[in-house]
Amino acid sequence: MMENPMDVRNTVSGVLVVDKPVGMTSHDVVQIIRKGTNIRRAGHTGTLDPRASGVLVVLIGPAVRLSEYVSASDKRYQAIIRLGTSTDTYDADGRITGSGSVPVESITEEQFEQALQQFVGEIEQVPPPYSAIKVQGRKAYEMAREGEEVDLAPRKIKVYSLELLEWAPPEAVVDIYCSSGTYVRSLAHDLGQVLGCGAHLVGLRRTKSGRFTLRDAVPLRKLREAFQDGTWYQYLIPAAEALADWPALELTDKQVEEVRHGHRIPAEEPVPGNMVRGVSVLGELVALLEYLPEENLWQPRKVFFQS
Repeated sequence: MMENPMDVRNTVSGVLVVDKPVGMTSHDVVQIIRKGTNIRRAGHTGTLDPRASGVLVVLIGPAVRLSEYVSASDKRYQAIIRLGTSTDTYDADGRITGSGSVPVESITEEQFEQALQQFVGEIEQVPPPYSAIKVQGRKAYEMAREGEEVDLAPRKIKVYSLELLEWAPPEAVVDIYCSSGTYVRSLAHDLGQVLGCGAHLVGLRRTKSGRFTLRDAVPLRKLREAFQDGTWYQYLIPAAEALADWPALELTDKQVEEVRHGHRIPAEEPVPGNMVRGVSVLGELVALLEYLPEENLWQPRKVFFQS
């Protein structure tokens, strides 16, 4: 029997993995989920541009407190890059700023592959001027729109792999596996600079965010239908799953009580990791714990109360 949404509204905690459609902001999706679930506490864990589609991880209820950890997860994308022109936004929304000195027709698949490999590893990347990064309290894109010079500092990012999936000049489809904070638009733009022909991003689909893939994602249209007929709970993933790649430490009932009151608990060897998920015997997420090697204790860092 379906539980009454009003009864569970205050206790629901978990993850909805949405396949975001093109043409909608990540914030729009969160608003739809707030309205559909009747739960105000909801937030996504990494913005997808309106023209991008794919995996958007939305945390609901007390699970929003996992945001800083889930947001830092690695991401995977399929990007369509068009060679031949650069734009001021680094994507197809922008104004063309140049076409480079090298004709696209002269670039071979092998040259493109070689240029791609220059971006694999730990690299410094300058974010696009049209981005939400704040410069002295103002968003960069607002400054750029007003014609101001936007000087953003490079950031260290990690690109684990870049794989050419399709070579169909002037377009190329690339699989990108990277750290959180990577701007695929900047990658496309920088690639165009290296090749000398200019380039910009024309399509982007996020295929993975942390441990969640498109296989876990529910199309927004389907989720909206489920909100209307009250069956959306079937898509809710337990909060503990959001950090399923973290080691789990099973806590006894006594330890659960200790941890819920913020008390440290003794660590038993071997320690599974510096940060772990403390879970109950039922598999519920109780707390995130940090190992203190000097004392050989687990310190609760974030506690999640079960009803």
